[in-house]
Formats: sequence, structure tokens, C-alpha cells
Amino acid sequence: MAEKLRIGIIGCGGIANGKHLPALKAQPDAEMVWFCDIIKERAEQAAKTYGTPDAKVCTDYREILEDKTVDIVHVLTPNRSHSIITVDALEAGKHVMCEKPMAINAAEAKKMVDAAKRTGKKLTIGYQNRHRPDSLYLKTEAEQGTFGDIYYAKATAIRRRAVPTWGVFMNEYEQGGGPLIDIGTHALDLTMWCMNNYKPKYCVGTTYHKLGDKFPTGNAWGDWKPGELTVEDSAFGFIVMENGATIILESSWALNMLDPREAITTLCGTEGGADMLDGLRINGIRNGRPYILKPGLGAGGVDFYDGSGDETPANREARLWLEAVRNDTEPFVTPEQAYAVSSILEGIYTSAKTGEPYYFNK
Repeated sequence: MAEKLRIGIIGCGGIANGKHLPALKAQPDAEMVWFCDIIKERAEQAAKTYGTPDAKVCTDYREILEDKTVDIVHVLTPNRSHSIITVDALEAGKHVMCEKPMAINAAEAKKMVDAAKRTGKKLTIGYQNRHRPDSLYLKTEAEQGTFGDIYYAKATAIRRRAVPTWGVFMNEYEQGGGPLIDIGTHALDLTMWCMNNYKPKYCVGTTYHKLGDKFPTGNAWGDWKPGELTVEDSAFGFIVMENGATIILESSWALNMLDPREAITTLCGTEGGADMLDGLRINGIRNGRPYILKPGLGAGGVDFYDGSGDETPANREARLWLEAVRNDTEPFVTPEQAYAVSSILEGIYTSAKTGEPYYFNK
């Protein structure tokens, strides 16, 4: 393998510029050599800012796939095209990092899993919240048995008034849904990862379109036009796993509540529990008394500096992904794990439409 991994970027919008491109630029063993976007000017600007001096630009992603010197592609497009582009890239011999959610539905996600297995190429999904210091600490505690058998959990991603009004976030056709598939997916992935439980039995879901036509909206990013918000503003799920564990999933872009929290989890087990309601808090019984542990995840006390002392989640995600490719090891987020998340999201949407429980593996 070459000294530097050569990367092609497909999609140069918000998530590319906000996360992937700066994180990849910080990796010394990688270089971005191709940039693709349906708006050519966006690709040109990204290439100028983040690419190699001879980086190429295109509006058709197939040009990148034809370049045999490209090792990796990052698929950073709207949800509907995730599966199509990812499968094409895997078939072309490229390793793929695809932004979350994995795909617009479970069937399309399954195509991605199958393509990765068939081609032997690596595939991962951009669930960067796993890489936060609090998430990593929580996962370590879970692996050490601090919580015992985790039989109840809550996955939360709720905003009071923060509907993303740019791009195609409000377009159900392009995205497949609203807050459930956008931010609920992060909370669910984090929760299932900490539980190490990826086998759902059934779920019940509800979705709501209650606040989309109430103007003025009070939205953090301004009002949208009447009729423009075609996705749900809130979605909720009750998930029962094959081993009997229960997960409650809460997601919303707009909800009349005063305690917004995004991409957090609550875990309750036979030996202890944890939540992220006031920083990371671990609880249990020790020596016959209740205890609460709040690990120090900051690094204060030094003039002009206060931080965690860690990589940013985005940089850590990029580094571990490149290491998996270079060292031929399993990605930090596996396609099978992401497929389980997509299956549950689809189950919740289906249950909401039918008014009936959705059973997996029928």
C-alpha cells in the first residue's frame, strides 16, 4: 500500500466540510485527490481547501471509481444515494466510509453489507458519537461488567426547536425521514453499542407532524416555507430485543420541552447503571450504599486551556478508519452493526404507519 492512502470525496456539502474533510486533512497518512459534487463549484472549493495540489473535480462519482489509484471513498451525499454509490464503490475495489444513516431503509442497507462481504472491501458508517470521551468511558465500563446484564436503556436525541433548514433534510424522498433517521440514529447506535446487543425482536413506533405548520416557528435556523417540511418533527420507539431487553428511543427536531439532549444514552443493568443527563454519571450499590461516580473527562487547571486532552471525535473516527484499512482490521463501526440500527429505524417508521407492532425476522 502506498505511503499515503488516496481518498475520493463524494458529496461536498455540510457534513463533508463540517466533519470529514477537516478530520482527513489532519491525518498525516492520507490525502484527498478527488472531489465530486452535483454542484461543481462546491467540489472545486473543497478541492482548493482540502485537496492535494493536483486534486481532480467531477460531478459524476463514477469518474472517481474509474481511478485505480484511489484507495478509499467517503460517501457524504443525501441518504437516498448512500446504498447506490457505496455498492458501486465497493464493486470498483474501493474501501468505503459512508455517512449515517447507513441507507434509506433496511433493504438498501443489506445490499451494502452483502457488497462488502462479496468484494472483501471494508465498509464503515459515520457514527462519530461513539468516539466522544464520555462514550468511550461508558463503553469500557460496560465491557468490564460494571452494569451486569443491561436490560433497560433509553436512547435520546431531542431538540426544542432546531429543524435543519438547509440541504434536503426536510425532504422525505431524499432523506427517508426526519429526526428519527437523522439524529435518532446516533442515539440508537450509541445505546446498542454500549449494550452490545444487535438482535431486535419487535418494536412499536409513533411519528408526529404537529409543529411543521405553526408559524413563526422559533426555529434556531429560521422559518421554513409552508408545506416544505415533509418529514416528521418527532418520532418515538419502544424496542424489545431477542434477549428481552427494552430500549426506548426518543427523537425530535421540534418539541415543546425544556430539556433538549442529543445523542445520549441511559443504561440500566443488574449491577449498576449510567446516564448522560449531567455529564456521564455511573450509579450502583457499593458496600450496601448507593453511589454515583462522575468521571473527570476534562483537563482544566492550566492557564488559557480547558479541554479533554483527547482527539476530537471526528479526528479519532478518521484515524481509526484509516488504520483499519491500512492494517486490514475490523472497522470501529461494522456494517452489520449499522444494518441493525437501520432495521430498527425502518421498523419504527413502519409501525407508525400501520399502527401495529413491527416484528423482525418474521
